Amino acid sequence: MSVFTKIISGEIPCFKVAENKNFIAFLDINPNTKGHTLVVPKKEVNKLFDLEEKLYQDLMNFSRIIAIALEKTIPCKRIGMSVIGLEVPHVHVHLIPLQAMEDIQFIKKEKISEDEMISIATAIAKNM
Repeated sequence: MSVFTKIISGEIPCFKVAENKNFIAFLDINPNTKGHTLVVPKKEVNKLFDLEEKLYQDLMNFSRIIAIALEKTIPCKRIGMSVIGLEVPHVHVHLIPLQAMEDIQFIKKEKISEDEMISIATAIAKNM
């Protein structure tokens, strides 16, 4: 069982942004930038292109909705999207507010307090 499945089941807490019957979006606890959000299918599948076609398309559509709300919430030049999947064997989309190319490189991490994480997650959700 992946850490994301434990988050989805409520076994591990998260800073939830949005959820529907197939997906959940929550703030990354080790963010590249403020507002870095993960979009995860509730069905545990290891690799992006192993998702059933409809679930893949729905994941992209849900990610788009989150990205639009995120861009309304966090001042940035654009929202970057990355799907790597090596660190957790459960498909997840990284949505990262970008000011520079370095923001998407996973080499610098931002320290954000729990109160600010709650505030950010709430603000993104309100912009949906």
